[in-house]
Amino acid sequence: MQKYPFQLNTEILNLVAEICELTGQLSTQSKLNNSPQLRRSNRIKTIYSSLAIEQNTLTLDQVTAVICGKRVLAPPKDIAEVQNAYEIYDRLDTLNPYSVDDLLLAHEVMTRGLVDESGSFRSG
Repeated sequence: MQKYPFQLNTEILNLVAEICELTGQLSTQSKLNNSPQLRRSNRIKTIYSSLAIEQNTLTLDQVTAVICGKRVLAPPKDIAEVQNAYEIYDRLDTLNPYSVDDLLLAHEVMTRGLVDESGSFRSG
């Protein structure tokens, strides 16, 4: 039996678990970076799912077509929601999640042409 120069304890086990978790995140991130097609597909599915929750009537194929710049026969509001969502997803890396100004910018992009108070807090 081999002797180690340390005593296994809770702190070491927690550090090993954290290292494993971070390694997994890096591995996943690396796969997405190496596959722009997978990243784009996941973004389209995310947009479709998010908007479906908000009663958007477009199918996944229609969302894909809108994002690809193709014409889709659908309510203009639903098409605008897809275009707005895709635009803000493209800009997420530039936004500070702790900034009120960036929150309002995201709101403005997401609701452009859809609500009167786009990009500002509700007045009532």
